[in-house]
Amino acid sequence: MRHNLSEITTIIKDRRTIYPEFFSDRKVHKEQIEVLLNNAIWAPSHGLTQPWRFTVMMDGALTRLSDYLSDSYKQISGEAVNEMKFSRLQERPLRSSAVIAIGMSPDPKGKIPEMEEIEAVACAVQNMHLTATAQGLAFFWSTPKFLYDRGHTEFFGFEKETKILGLIYLGYPKGEWPKGQRKPIEYISTWKHD
Repeated sequence: MRHNLSEITTIIKDRRTIYPEFFSDRKVHKEQIEVLLNNAIWAPSHGLTQPWRFTVMMDGALTRLSDYLSDSYKQISGEAVNEMKFSRLQERPLRSSAVIAIGMSPDPKGKIPEMEEIEAVACAVQNMHLTATAQGLAFFWSTPKFLYDRGHTEFFGFEKETKILGLIYLGYPKGEWPKGQRKPIEYISTWKHD
């Protein structure tokens, strides 16, 4: 066997979404985030377009992100502001060591369908999430719908044609690592031999 399959399987099964409300005060270091990004870029991409884009926000940038998210949400919601959503958008960046904006830059030649570029970025995020799990980091991929509007690319430093696919909140978990479960494969798979 080329790699330790048991360790890889353990990391995959141990991966969890941990919300910023359950982050501790312990700080994630820049070098740890660089490891996440370096592993992200080894995701598969059709035509080797490598469509992923990342903007890492730390320290004072998290306060600016908090203001930006809550203000943007308030503007698009008008009078229909959901106070719980507003509060989460405002507080989650401030509870995090870092937030990484995830962008997808489409193939400039137009050969690769946008869906395949999005799938490649999702694979990159999974690489990051597994790496974060191996490091013991809490990881939450949030996808506020209003960020799908390309009007937000400038704030995150992305090119205009980049599509924002969400925000990754990073920290250390407080308390025990959460447990998980999945349905057995018999419930979700079909096997055909002829």
